[in-house]
Amino acid sequence: MSDNVTPVGIELHQKSRELELVYANGERHRLSCELLRVLSPSAEVRGHGAGQETLQTGKINVAITDIVPVGNYAIQLKFSDGHDSGIFSWNYLRDLIDNREQYWEDYLNKLHEAGASRDPDVQVVKFFDASKE
Repeated sequence: MSDNVTPVGIELHQKSRELELVYANGERHRLSCELLRVLSPSAEVRGHGAGQETLQTGKINVAITDIVPVGNYAIQLKFSDGHDSGIFSWNYLRDLIDNREQYWEDYLNKLHEAGASRDPDVQVVKFFDASKE
């Protein structure tokens, strides 16, 4: 029985800013650096409990600068914006692979609701529509 949670290889693609996970059964999956950064399992992003999350904005150009093994169960990713406190377990990375479309859609919706942008050089201004009150 093959393990579809623990990768046998990890490749960082600098140009496309993607992390590729390679599994023993031949599966290869890519996750963008931006997705990994905005969904980091760190307290800085997730907070210390429900409702304490911090929406990450302006991360469209973020890159991974280093990958550090953490025991046999995880990796620590260091990002170009200085973030380095997230420990990405194999289970969490597999969850991101399996649910990336939904997580990404949820993230984009939260950005929209907050009037925020993925681009650090773009400021979003929301106007109040008095006719809808």
